[in-house]
Amino acid sequence: MSQLARHIEDYLALRRALGFKLAKEGRFLPDFAAFTDAAGAATVTVDLAVRWAAQPQGTSPVWAAQRLSMVRGLARYLQAIDPATQVPPAGLLPARTRRATPYIYSDAEVTALMTAARALPSPLKAATFQALIGLLAATGMRGSEAMSLDRGDLDTAAGVLTIRATKFRKSRQLPLHPSTLRALAGYQAIRDRACPAPATPSLLVSTTGARLCHSTVQPVFRQLLGQAGIGQGTRRPRATIHGLRHTFAVTTLLSWYRDGQDVQARLPALSTYLGHASPAATYWYLTATPELLTLAAGRLEAAPGSAR
Repeated sequence: MSQLARHIEDYLALRRALGFKLAKEGRFLPDFAAFTDAAGAATVTVDLAVRWAAQPQGTSPVWAAQRLSMVRGLARYLQAIDPATQVPPAGLLPARTRRATPYIYSDAEVTALMTAARALPSPLKAATFQALIGLLAATGMRGSEAMSLDRGDLDTAAGVLTIRATKFRKSRQLPLHPSTLRALAGYQAIRDRACPAPATPSLLVSTTGARLCHSTVQPVFRQLLGQAGIGQGTRRPRATIHGLRHTFAVTTLLSWYRDGQDVQARLPALSTYLGHASPAATYWYLTATPELLTLAAGRLEAAPGSAR
């Protein structure tokens, strides 16, 4: 192992001890060390970092900027060890990112997805995907959060689901509607009959009793989209499983506007429920649909003192 590779291990260990996950850095910085060694360089330089960040040839500006930012953090750490280390300046590879317009599912489309899931050949697989889709639609949690749930995270007596140490290493509790609790109880009964000795404590399991993962969920979800006729032959945004999270947020905001509630006052509660770091992240959902924009604009125009 080269000296730079050892420094990278120390850097990652230090930052992870401070609470950072650094999943991408853990995968890509060792490659940067190999690239540096192959170049015969003993010190990290801006030129070296930029050449590595631009790989592979033809990579997108956004991806190159992200790769360079990984080296930037490492270089700041290395400067304390080797003052000759050059830190790539921020903005050296500028890349403006555009947030993709989310696909907002109608109630009928969510029902169609669950109906398609019910037709999957394996009873356990059918029940698992019905539970997964229903849970995402009813709570707006991230797909990764649903897959990480363990059985002990569901407190049926209190009607609460605990999401543990997720995207921002924070845990939160989600109160569940009685209908959601009944649906989960029904799923648990099917799961326990079909898989009495699972290989994992996961709440949602595959046909082998293992925890669900994106590589197995995504292909099945695309299959269900096709069977339900969702997002086929249209110019609408691409339908994805993450769209169920956007749908929950948009539906909640729409219901508040229609009921005449103080959306600004209630937004922090929705932000907390979704697991956002701050309400600012939740405000983006206000731009997700024309109906939301119309209702928000109408509320603004009706406010006392607003320009006419």
